[in-house]
Amino acid sequence: MSALERRAPEKTGPVTPAPPTGGIMGAAYRTLSFGIISVVFLIAFEATAVGTAMPVAARELEGIGLYAFAFSAYFTTSLFGMVLSGQWADRHGPLRPLTGGIGAFAAGLVGSGTAGDMWVFVLGRAVQGFGGGLVIVALYVVVSRAYPERLRPAIMAAFAASWVVPSIVGPLAAGTVTEHLGWRWVFLGIPALVVVPLVVALPAIRRTASGPVDTGAAPAAFDRRRIRLAFGISLGAGLLQYAAQTASEPGARWLSLVPGIAGAALLVPAVRGLLPRGTYRARRGLPSVVLLRGVAAGSFIAAESFVPLMLVTQRGLSPTLAGFSLAAGGLTWAGGSWVQSKGRMDPYRERLMVGGMVMVAFAIAVAPAVLIQSVPVWTLALAWAVGCLGMGLVIGSTSVLLLKLSAPEEAGANSAALQISDALANVVLLAAGGAAFAALGGGAVGAGHTVAEGGGAAHPAAFLVVFLPMACVALVGAWVATRLDGPPRK
Repeated sequence: MSALERRAPEKTGPVTPAPPTGGIMGAAYRTLSFGIISVVFLIAFEATAVGTAMPVAARELEGIGLYAFAFSAYFTTSLFGMVLSGQWADRHGPLRPLTGGIGAFAAGLVGSGTAGDMWVFVLGRAVQGFGGGLVIVALYVVVSRAYPERLRPAIMAAFAASWVVPSIVGPLAAGTVTEHLGWRWVFLGIPALVVVPLVVALPAIRRTASGPVDTGAAPAAFDRRRIRLAFGISLGAGLLQYAAQTASEPGARWLSLVPGIAGAALLVPAVRGLLPRGTYRARRGLPSVVLLRGVAAGSFIAAESFVPLMLVTQRGLSPTLAGFSLAAGGLTWAGGSWVQSKGRMDPYRERLMVGGMVMVAFAIAVAPAVLIQSVPVWTLALAWAVGCLGMGLVIGSTSVLLLKLSAPEEAGANSAALQISDALANVVLLAAGGAAFAALGGGAVGAGHTVAEGGGAAHPAAFLVVFLPMACVALVGAWVATRLDGPPRK
């Protein structure tokens, strides 16, 4: 406990940091920065590694039919965790949801890593997703409370940089571990590593960001309506994903309408209640910041998900080479985030974000050019590096603007809204892209593995109906980026 806290015991909120004399790795912030950046690094490593081990796990557990649910279970429960974490952090500080989230994340990894059948594996992924949702929002609240405004772009850039090494090394390391030790160790090896940076950061978090915000009033009770809406958005997203998956199965297309309609009926009111009013009208200020995050993340991730498949089935690359074609993007993404973190860029932030969304639209539109056999494959790698540069500019800036436009007691709820927009746009646009892909015969591309073997060269349109609409969505994001200005919340 600091001297200030001892002199004023009646204060229950966090101590406002003294004016900093250094950066995020200066003496005042070094321990906290190291701890939370390390947590992000290890979560990023797990996220990039798990995709390599997942096919082997599903095959060994005889659960190929549940393969997609191993991904969607993580996503749907993370949505609920995000909303709960925002409520929890605003009322009691970010320390409890952060530690609880790390615990759930680790427990889910252990559950999946020790699973004896696929349903237990999926359950472990669901627990892990709930923990991940708690953690990501709690980390945003820590940044809001512990760092002064001028250092927030730098810590957000550090978060982005934490994904660079995992995005390059993660799949290779996971493949090596899976081959020599077994897929279970990809899941079981992370929990013990996450504990160390968390323990390092806990004293600094407790000193600078624990407890409710001091508003002069007792902390409000949990908003039960928002909790119900969170449950609705999670269940609705799961039903929508299930509908998109079954729509491509023979004889199940009409049956898929039932869960699809039910999912939409749950999602629409939940989204309206959980996102800032005016989000889908692109109202200036905070609503447009939240909308842009979803537009940027959804369009880019939905397109990127089909890039390796396109390279393997249409150009005959091995899965490893297809993955490495995107490796440079991790570096340029971190570079874009570093650029936006510079203080001298603040007056030009809106222009940076408009330019970033144009870069994203360009990359997505150029990517399907490799469907033409005479176009070199490195064209896609170069274009995707440009798109990742744009994403670094946009994602880092939306995080900074959100905290700037949020009152301290609203940082948790607004951070949850930002993450919900990001995650929900991913599932909606992935579902739409997947349905269009299947409708044009995309499901048949997996029949072969290379062009030489006849694995899908006759289905270029199936890829075009994914990439070109997503490029248009990204261009809409460039317009939304012109509507981000709004008075900061005091």
